[in-house]
Amino acid sequence: MSHQKNRESLSNQTPLPSGGVGGGLGKYLNSRYFEAANRLTSKNARRRIVAYVESYDDIYFWRTVLSAFEDETRYFEVMLPSHKKLERGKKSVLMNFIEGRGERQEERLGRDMIACVDADYDYLLQGATPQSKKVIESPYVFHTYAYAIENLQCYAPSLHDVCVAVTLNDHRIFDFSEFMKLYSETIFPLFIWSVWAYRTGRHTRFSLADFSRVVDLGGFTVHDAMASIVHLRRKVGVKVRQLQGEYPDAKEEYLNVKESIKALGVTPQTTYLYIQGHSLFDTIVVPVLNKVCNRLRQERQEEITRTACHHTQRRNEMSCYEHSLQDIRQTLKKNTGYMLAPQFKSIQHDVEQYLTTARTSPETSAVR
Repeated sequence: MSHQKNRESLSNQTPLPSGGVGGGLGKYLNSRYFEAANRLTSKNARRRIVAYVESYDDIYFWRTVLSAFEDETRYFEVMLPSHKKLERGKKSVLMNFIEGRGERQEERLGRDMIACVDADYDYLLQGATPQSKKVIESPYVFHTYAYAIENLQCYAPSLHDVCVAVTLNDHRIFDFSEFMKLYSETIFPLFIWSVWAYRTGRHTRFSLADFSRVVDLGGFTVHDAMASIVHLRRKVGVKVRQLQGEYPDAKEEYLNVKESIKALGVTPQTTYLYIQGHSLFDTIVVPVLNKVCNRLRQERQEEITRTACHHTQRRNEMSCYEHSLQDIRQTLKKNTGYMLAPQFKSIQHDVEQYLTTARTSPETSAVR
């Protein structure tokens, strides 16, 4: 790297105000601060756009979103707010930090400072709550469309590739896309009730935790995956009938919610992308991956045993194979197969619109 590039790189690293977010930052750190900092750098230096996220796990995901939009004129720096009182992972607190006390949101966010958050149910609520309104209406807040990044990491068409990365065995012994489609279709009627409960303020009677308990797969085996779907179908049917009995006058509202979420891109076949992300990751996808990967590992180990010419070769090849195996959870967290998902493309479209607006409006524009 040349000395000139080194100087440019250093000039881009404009320091934050002393005292971190807890002291001067609460008063001074907003989009205008970063715009002013960018003006102080060399005319040839790239503009820095700060993207605040909710947790450490979010940093890599949003890097995969934003890196495609970096060029010789701009780059993104993805980071967490470091306010000493900010409880990381809580979107409500992140949004409060971004807005600030006594400030309008547009005075905090803008051309050089954005927020990137999990959609949770806020996308599906479509402004029914103040937080949902912030998430879907601000041009400087970007969300995942799917419930969370974990849902996109579990994007069904990419799960075979995860198995290959974990086991180094490319034998397709399980159809993840078909299974997740059946799972989604099974839970879809209850999912509509869940969104209805949050839109109408009845979530204390039917919470996300209640929903997650019902849609847990329970036992799962690779050779008889349909048995778990049949069992799930019974559980969902029982809960749906219970809710119908408790709210007999809610049929019209239920049907309206159903049509509304379909218009937002939710289909019976893709419901899994919109349920609670940690629940999907921990209680549905990882257990299924464990069972499938165990079969694939066993298959590969049997092949090594069968084809080895002698004991020493078998031992060496087995040791080499076992040292090459990867951890399922960590591999799934680094899975980028979601980049082919429609939801990911929607995020990219939003970023592109924001950058187009920023190019045509050099000054921070108001919230739409």
